[in-house]
Amino acid sequence: MTKPHKPQSNAMLKRAHENMPLGVADSYRYWGEENTVFLSSMKGCTITDCDQQTFVDFRLAYGPIILGYRDERVDNEVINAITSVGTISGFSTGLDSDVVELVKSLCPNIDKMRFANSGTEAVIGAVRTARGFTKRNKIVVVEGGFHGLHDEVMWKSDVDNWEVTDENAPEIIPFGAGIPQSTREHQVSVPLNDFKAIDTVFAEHGHDIAAILIEPIMGNCGSIASTQAYMQKLRDACDTNGSLLIMDEVKTGFRVAKGGAQALYGIYADLTTYAKAMGNGYPIAAFGGKANVMDAISFAKDGVTHGGTYTANMVALSAAKATLTVLKETDALETIATVGQKIQALLSRVFTKFDIEHCFAGPDAMFGVHFGSEVPQNYRDWKKTNSDLYTQFALNLIDNGVMLEPDSREPWFICEAHQTVDLKWLEQVAEQSMSAAINAQ
Repeated sequence: MTKPHKPQSNAMLKRAHENMPLGVADSYRYWGEENTVFLSSMKGCTITDCDQQTFVDFRLAYGPIILGYRDERVDNEVINAITSVGTISGFSTGLDSDVVELVKSLCPNIDKMRFANSGTEAVIGAVRTARGFTKRNKIVVVEGGFHGLHDEVMWKSDVDNWEVTDENAPEIIPFGAGIPQSTREHQVSVPLNDFKAIDTVFAEHGHDIAAILIEPIMGNCGSIASTQAYMQKLRDACDTNGSLLIMDEVKTGFRVAKGGAQALYGIYADLTTYAKAMGNGYPIAAFGGKANVMDAISFAKDGVTHGGTYTANMVALSAAKATLTVLKETDALETIATVGQKIQALLSRVFTKFDIEHCFAGPDAMFGVHFGSEVPQNYRDWKKTNSDLYTQFALNLIDNGVMLEPDSREPWFICEAHQTVDLKWLEQVAEQSMSAAINAQ
């Protein structure tokens, strides 16, 4: 397969190397010297790079785009807020409660809420609040979950260098340098959907477990999901032990259902984090939950501190208000789910044509593709899939004008604007890309 020539992208990267480490503003945007993407514009469900190649985008900036790029229903409200109110003041406005009340109307798990600027900040706030409320230290996390880029959660199971035949658990390692070993002191990791592991952790550390922190559907692990029974197990374990259940819905919130993943399970957290789809691409995040838990945030001697200069700025809040209003009052999420189903069906036809065992994980709005006979039940199961074939397939799709992350741990994200995609074209491109991937083996 011929790789498109990218002279402008190459020049952009050369210039950027003089200004930023790796030549990018975020390390995860560096895809190597030949594949790093520089964009010139985006609209609807498409992005156009600086060499004028246009892609149908299923990466969607890792999930924030729920309606489409440059959606006028959102952008016009932001422009109006900027021109008629302002951007930031360091004080409160009525927009604060407007957005919280919208969230509460969609999410019965929320009594009170606080804002943040990123998923990372939201998780920091939720974990701090859980510790302040319970007067305990330890946080239980799930292998394969991603909770942002702050030191305490930047420890991962090294499944990449683990063999499925190894009876020992994967080594827990930091994401990289600069993360002190001491930040692991109060973190305990367990495999997803493993009842025995939860029992063992609570038997050993229960007296000091402040919370379980979990993505119900793991947005950086191919949308591998908690089973209904496992989610109930966590809820019961927390209730029995006096610990809190924190659901990280940074990726699933306002995407997989109007009430997020908790609406699908019918099981509700004590604290929840939101971001991404909440603002259709504008930098907005939040955490909230039960009133008595959130009221731990106070100026009392033992109260929890929370704040931030840019927290609840008018740009972010006006975007969130507009986005959540659209999601609440229209069938946008139903449209997204329908498109996701159709795309999975066409992909399945392509994979079947080439006799590739495959399965899909997670909801239609953010589904994972796994080359194997069974849906993975945890991160270790993912290692059993043919991720190398997937990566080559994904790279070929990118060359052919379909953008996604070339790693099966990142889901296919769907937005409302994807309803305009020519599905016959997409199926043809997928077939070409898979044929080339197989021939390259």
